[in-house]
Amino acid sequence: MSSPLSSPAPAEEASARRREILEIAARLFARKGYRGTSMRDIGEQAGVLGGSLYHHIKSKDALFIELHNAALDAAEARIAAAIDAVADPWAKLEAACATLLDIQLAPDSLTTPMMNDFREVPEAVRAQLIARRDRFERMFRALVDLLPLPPQIDRSIYRNLLLAQLNSAADWYRPGRLTPAQIAAQIVLLFRHG
Repeated sequence: MSSPLSSPAPAEEASARRREILEIAARLFARKGYRGTSMRDIGEQAGVLGGSLYHHIKSKDALFIELHNAALDAAEARIAAAIDAVADPWAKLEAACATLLDIQLAPDSLTTPMMNDFREVPEAVRAQLIARRDRFERMFRALVDLLPLPPQIDRSIYRNLLLAQLNSAADWYRPGRLTPAQIAAQIVLLFRHG
């Protein structure tokens, strides 16, 4: 006879099962994109039949938004921890860039595919994704605002160019020559003024 402590409670089992489904869905979205992933695909991979999947997941749109936001929440927390450790504005920017690249360039990264699939989603979903991305980018806005840049440099354009460079690194990066931290140092060096 098992004790009450030896087997998980039904709520814990449901929570663990939902986490498993979310991980499967995230991998499918990363590999096949929003449009290429169906609820049926997720259910088959998770071993969940038909309507049972909707016990764990409200809809494909809600699932994609949840996974996207969770990826940004995790990235934001890691970047905040990295920049809290330094005081110099340029060092803060480099720490943020290095952490973001470390996240995006990881071989098993789900963040980059989740962030780059905005064209595939319905307009209402896109609006929610963009709103969350804009909140994420506030961290970089604050970092750029701290930099001693010449007055003729538009900080908004500076920030957007910096983020475009960081967000496109997964397109050209190949492991081996430089680490994400070394690439971040080079990017900040190129963006440094004064």
